Amino acid sequence: MKKKMISTILALSMVTAVLTGCSGSGSGTAATTAAKADTTTAAEAATTKADSADDSGKTLTIGFSQVGAESDWRTANTESMKSTFSAENGYNLIFDDAQQKQENQITAIRNFIQQEVDYIVLAPVTETGWDTVLQEAKDAGILVIIVDRMVNVSDDSLYTAWVGSDFELEGQKAAEWLNSFATAKGIDPKSLNIVDIQGTIGASAQIGRTKGLQDAVDKYGWNLLEATTGEFTQAKGQEVMESMLKSYDNINVVYCENDNEAFGAIDALEAAGKTVGSDIANGEVMVMSFDSTKASLTDVLSKKITLNTECNPLHGPRVEDIIKALEAGQTVDKKKYVDESIFAVDDTVKSVTVDGNSYDVTVVTQDVIDQRAY
Repeated sequence: MKKKMISTILALSMVTAVLTGCSGSGSGTAATTAAKADTTTAAEAATTKADSADDSGKTLTIGFSQVGAESDWRTANTESMKSTFSAENGYNLIFDDAQQKQENQITAIRNFIQQEVDYIVLAPVTETGWDTVLQEAKDAGILVIIVDRMVNVSDDSLYTAWVGSDFELEGQKAAEWLNSFATAKGIDPKSLNIVDIQGTIGASAQIGRTKGLQDAVDKYGWNLLEATTGEFTQAKGQEVMESMLKSYDNINVVYCENDNEAFGAIDALEAAGKTVGSDIANGEVMVMSFDSTKASLTDVLSKKITLNTECNPLHGPRVEDIIKALEAGQTVDKKKYVDESIFAVDDTVKSVTVDGNSYDVTVVTQDVIDQRAY
């Protein structure tokens, strides 16, 4: 299904629009971003598309703008997209690593438009700031699919579909588990002294997971000592944890908004002589995390992470299903949430309830880890 009319007049108008947009962005260059595209260069993509794509649409060119490589989750997400949209599967993938900078993503999208890709897939750094460039894609007749984090735009027709996680629900699951765990252990809610190592500020995962915790703090009377971004990285997570330990001597729960931050926090806690574990009443510091990568579930098994709420990164096949449906002229869901699990160190809490819905808690074993795909 061709989305674009290939004509000299349209091509000239598109180039003019792209050049105008780039000059007004004030950040990055097309050449810099194109140099980072490690699957197909701009010149190769244009040649491949002209030579191999025909009216039947058998070879589709997909432009994918990825946030970066800040975490194990992100690496798995990138691999899922690359393995799905491979040449062997009949696709031409143009991949761009934004290095966690929105300006790089905007430049990449404009490059994709100029290269006349069939679809643009965007894993956005933050929710806001996309209206102008997505309007340019719409004007060029290119459908945009959003993955993982959401975009907040004035006109939701600027993107065709979104697939990813319900991040606020993830935060709610984790918070309800903590409340149930504390209740089962006879722990006074007011004795819970929590620090939140947040994700990249403005990212959907950060917004949702932070809100899930904050709402529970207000509801149950917990003490939220501090919330500071760890930027979803291990190094920053460790740095933030070290700073928090200097400011507070009574921390007993560390709420990390992804696994890599948890790895860094654990390193900082252990370096400071703290014992990481679930026995808060006897001085241990509980670490909670999100993502549930194989490495993090190994830390749950060794009792370093007490609870890990899943965020599934394997979006490649999900995006392909959307594209196949669109190619067949079918209507697709505007938003599609992924089903996800909760993993804990023991069976103190067997399930949690959020908004009347019950979610089972899985106790981590070696078999559970071995079955993980990422």
